[in-house]
Amino acid sequence: MRGGSLSDMEKYRGGSGFDTEKCPPGVPSDRAGACRGAVAGEGDDGLSDMFDGLLTALTDAIRGRDDLSDRDIRALADDLIRERTEVGTLSIREKRYLSSRLFHSVRGLGVIQALIDDDEVSEIMVNGCRDVFVERRGIISKEKEAFASKEELEDVIRRIAGRCNRVINESRPIVDARLENGSRVNAVLPPIAPDGPILTIRRFRDQPIDMTQLVRGGSLTREAAEDLGRFVQCGYSIMVSGGTSAGKTTFLNALSGFVGAQERVITIEDNAELRLQGIDNLVRLEARPPNMEGSPVISIRDLIRTSLRMRPDRIIVGEVRDEAAAELLQALNTGHSGSISTIHANSAVDTLSRLETLTLLGQPMPLVAVRRQIASAIDLIVYLERLSDRSRRVMQISEVLGMGEEDILIHDLYRREPGLGGQLVKVDELKRRDKLRRFGYEA
Repeated sequence: MRGGSLSDMEKYRGGSGFDTEKCPPGVPSDRAGACRGAVAGEGDDGLSDMFDGLLTALTDAIRGRDDLSDRDIRALADDLIRERTEVGTLSIREKRYLSSRLFHSVRGLGVIQALIDDDEVSEIMVNGCRDVFVERRGIISKEKEAFASKEELEDVIRRIAGRCNRVINESRPIVDARLENGSRVNAVLPPIAPDGPILTIRRFRDQPIDMTQLVRGGSLTREAAEDLGRFVQCGYSIMVSGGTSAGKTTFLNALSGFVGAQERVITIEDNAELRLQGIDNLVRLEARPPNMEGSPVISIRDLIRTSLRMRPDRIIVGEVRDEAAAELLQALNTGHSGSISTIHANSAVDTLSRLETLTLLGQPMPLVAVRRQIASAIDLIVYLERLSDRSRRVMQISEVLGMGEEDILIHDLYRREPGLGGQLVKVDELKRRDKLRRFGYEA
C-alpha cells in the first residue's frame, strides 16, 4: 500500500523483481573456446574434457544461425549430450549441469552465470581469469570455478557492456554498466589492470527489501521507520549517506515505499538500478556515457534539468557524486521538495561538507551562499554504516535546522549507541514541523 504506515507496508509485498536476464541472439564466431574451465571443481578431468568437446560442437552447430531461440539452444545442447555420451555414463545431475553450462557459455555469462542466478550471492569479484570471489551473507569466499583465459573473461565483459550500449577497450579500459536484473557492474581492462581483466558485480535481490524487512533485520527501529515514513509522505527532502556498500541504494528503495502511488516520480541514475514498486506514474532516466556510436554524453546534470520540464512531484537521484549536486539543489529550492538521493560520506556532518564541495565544482560561488542553498534544500540526513560484523545499520537520522551565522545547523533525531549491539535511540524531536501540519499529522 503506497504512502501508508509501516503497518500498511507489512501487508504489501509489492511487485515481482526485474525479468531474468535475456541475451541477444547469435554468438560470436570465436566462442568455441568460451568457458573452458567452467567445470573446474565440479567433476573429474573426463567430465571437463567432455564439456570442451561438447562446447566446440555446439558453437559449430549454431554459428551463423541468429534465428535460434533460447529453447532451440537448450534443445541442441541436450541432443549433443545424448549423442556423445554412452547410456549410463553420466548421472542425471551431471547431464543437467553440462546442459546448463553449455547454454550459459553461448547465451549467458559463462562461469559467473550461476552466481548471478544465486539468490544468496550479493557480490561477485573476478580478479583476472583465475580468481573468482563471491560474497554470501556478508562472508567473502573463493570459488572453485574460474575462467580459462583472459580472452574469455574479456569476451564476457564486452558482452555486458554491449548490452548497455557501452564500450570498453584498450583506449577506454573502464566501464560502469548494469545487467538486465539491475545488478551493478564495473569492469577494468589491461593495461590499467596489469594482472588481467577485473570484473565486479553488485547483485541486488530479485525482490527489493522494504522498510519492514529492514526493521526486522535490525537496521533501524520501528519507531524510526514510522517517523521516516511520515517524513517521506509529507515531502521532506532526504539525503541518504554512507560509505561504500553501506546499503544506501537499498535504503533509498525502501524509503520510496512511502511515496504516494498517485505521485509522478522521476528517477535519475548513472545506471538504472533503483527498483521502485507500486508507482504507476514513474519515469526512469539513465545517463549516457561515451558509447560505440560516438553519441554526445548526457550527464546526470542534463537529466536533472530535463526532469524539471516533466512536471515531477518528486525527483529521485540515485547518487550525487559530481557537479550535478548544484543542479539538484537548484531543483529542490525551486518547488521540488520531497526528493531523495544518496551520497558517499562518513557522517551526517560530512554529508554537508561533501555537498558543499560537489556544488562548488559545478557552480562557483561564495561558500556561505552554497551553505544557504544546502540548508534550504535538505531537510533530513540518514547516515548508514557497514559494521565489523558486516551488518548494515542506520547510525544517525539528523535534521537540518537552517543556517547559523556561517555554518549549517543540524541536530540528531536518532543516534545509535556505541558498540556492535548498540540500539538506535531517539534523542530529540523534529523541529521543522510545518510540512507535518500541512499534511494533517498535527493540529
